[in-house]
Amino acid sequence: MAHPSTPAGHSPSIFGGPTPLMSGAGGQPSIPSSMTTSTLTPASAASSNNTYIMPNSPFKNRGDGYRPKVTRTLGQRPACLVNASVTYCGNNQIYAFGGFDQYTDEVYNHVLRLDLVSHQWSLVDNYGDIPGVRMGHTATLYKGDKLLVFGGENEHRTYLSDLIIFDLKTAHWTQPQVTGPIPKGRARHAAVLHQDKLFIIGGITGHDNYVLDDICYLDLKTFTWSRSWRFVGRFDHSAYIWGERVWVFGGLSEEMDKVSDIWWLDLKGSPAFDSPPQIGSLDRSGLARSAISPRPSYPAAQSPIIGSSGYAANSRTAQVNPPSFHLKTYAPPAPGAVSALKFVNGPNVPSQGQGIHFHVYSSGTLLDFVTPAATISPKECSLSALDLGSLRWQKLAEGREIFKPGYRWHYCTMNEDGTKAWLLGCPTEPNILDHAGTGLEEYLSDIMEIDLRRYGFLGNNFAPEPRADITRPSSRARHIEQPSKGLGCDLAKVFDQPPETGSGTDFIVTALSRDYDEEEIMGSALVHGSESMDGDQTWLSPDAPTSPPIHVHRLILQARWPHFARLWSSQMAEFHTKKMHIPEPYTVVKAFLYYLYTDRIDPGSEEDESITADLSDVAGLLVMSNIYNIPHLRLLCVNRLAKELDVDHACIIWYCAGMANEDWLRKRAATFCMTHWGRVVRTLGFQRLPRAALVELSQEVDMEGRVVGGDELDLMVGIDGRYHDGSGASRRKESISSNQTQVLEDDLDEDEGMEMS
Repeated sequence: MAHPSTPAGHSPSIFGGPTPLMSGAGGQPSIPSSMTTSTLTPASAASSNNTYIMPNSPFKNRGDGYRPKVTRTLGQRPACLVNASVTYCGNNQIYAFGGFDQYTDEVYNHVLRLDLVSHQWSLVDNYGDIPGVRMGHTATLYKGDKLLVFGGENEHRTYLSDLIIFDLKTAHWTQPQVTGPIPKGRARHAAVLHQDKLFIIGGITGHDNYVLDDICYLDLKTFTWSRSWRFVGRFDHSAYIWGERVWVFGGLSEEMDKVSDIWWLDLKGSPAFDSPPQIGSLDRSGLARSAISPRPSYPAAQSPIIGSSGYAANSRTAQVNPPSFHLKTYAPPAPGAVSALKFVNGPNVPSQGQGIHFHVYSSGTLLDFVTPAATISPKECSLSALDLGSLRWQKLAEGREIFKPGYRWHYCTMNEDGTKAWLLGCPTEPNILDHAGTGLEEYLSDIMEIDLRRYGFLGNNFAPEPRADITRPSSRARHIEQPSKGLGCDLAKVFDQPPETGSGTDFIVTALSRDYDEEEIMGSALVHGSESMDGDQTWLSPDAPTSPPIHVHRLILQARWPHFARLWSSQMAEFHTKKMHIPEPYTVVKAFLYYLYTDRIDPGSEEDESITADLSDVAGLLVMSNIYNIPHLRLLCVNRLAKELDVDHACIIWYCAGMANEDWLRKRAATFCMTHWGRVVRTLGFQRLPRAALVELSQEVDMEGRVVGGDELDLMVGIDGRYHDGSGASRRKESISSNQTQVLEDDLDEDEGMEMS
């Protein structure tokens, strides 16, 4: 039988099998006329026992890489606000509240809104129990439409402990009646939400500004305060709740030192955190507190808009914290286990002692933005990430790849999904100012949006479940996702089960034969074409070797795989044969189909271990996610490859990231290869790279670059891990790539530079 073929004149795909189809709109594989139902009638297809070969789409050309964009805001831009709260509140809106003027010392209670679509600032008319002026408070988004404002200090430098709620829909302030032991008034503390509880951690208070080391929470269902427990003394720090633990990082200690250790408190198994506290329970001093809040609500009119900044401070006296007899030495220890880890040094550990740091959290990861400042050079700026599961730092990007010169950043906020962050600041150079000459003294005049998905972050909605325990991280440990839950777990039970078992499978997928000589394969994503497979074929030759059949459900493929659904709705040949061959390695294809069933790329311990994909297979999945335009699969692959990048797979990840147009991951893998060049060139992945790829990878180093090794390396790299030139000055080893200068990591074990306590 004469089989239809793809248009001639194309070279075979690097993945083997048929020639890729021409790309249609949006980068989707288009359907050539030779493959429509007019070419193959239903009768002829039904009489055929051949297998249709799923085509690949051509790879897109790589772009210039991702760099966040700085945008000048418009409208009523805020004054030089210091210690204000800046919160992303959904619907493309950022709210700023309170703070004081850097130059006039005026303290504000204004509400300002920034529209991220029009980049327009506006003053919000607000009503109700309008709070007094304050700075150093926290504003936490609650249920998507409320801001919970707690604490701070007023214009009299009196520390506050009141809670005020701002309704974003009605612009109305309310002050709920709270019960329980009211915590000490404080400012520059941390607040974090967890299961309808607002946790308050640390801060400064008192006439001598001593540092608080306590933690307490407000039950938002009953508006009852818990008692306070001793945790860690910090202020200007960040806090996060993940994996049933409260995490605290950064800030200043009781000795006023910038710290680089991370603390965590176990919440699980502690009844004090699970159940609401009893009304009238004792506080830290052992003195009974009134069950009624000492702060009545109060009405207030808004202040007029005056002054050069456009806003006048509200000088009316705010609700203040009454005298308290709290003695921090009497605070009982927290009921859960308290642990800490100190990062002494390391090639990827950002130094907390210099520069302006912003700490935010996404999908179980701490992000540290080291932004430009007068005390550090642009080379020392970076975006680094600490995985809270493995407690291992990674450098995601150099400062020059993120921060545009001539700006200083003052605030950072993130969306609830953890996929985008915004830095707000102002220019520092006159040539960047607008035509009106304003901007240098407006701390929130410019904004930079950072898409964290471009750096492999899944976001909080797609993040894997945290591990039940945290141990000392190991460089050999492999990331294991938790078992699938819900529908994905049920579908996994019928995946690849023959129809005779009652699974209901009605479609067969085959892949490249597993009998290939390993020397003919580089990893599992870069497969040389089979001699028995013609590059112009649309149908698989009857004698072509294939993998064992993978039994699947057509309905699941049609619902979860857009490209398959398009072919099926076009009445393609596989509609009649119910067979399909994907010219990719068996393990990659099986992992891809398993993803369609479960939304996962790695099964847990209770599922089929034969489906577990190693890094080579994940690299192949990354390429397939680009071929078939499946964004979520791409995110999963980039996230895991970035976390588990190692010597053995660095070349494979670099090559596949290039084929999948993942510039950031490709650049990161190239930097890793340059840093560990001596080990990388001895791996099987490097030896199996195509010749053109070998040349391209080698050209990642600058023309003036050279390899330093042996005795010379010992002389030039001191015990501090820095490169020393002949002048006696020390600097990090650098390699100038074909695109830009990149600071390379030292060849140190990833476990170095940490102390457990």
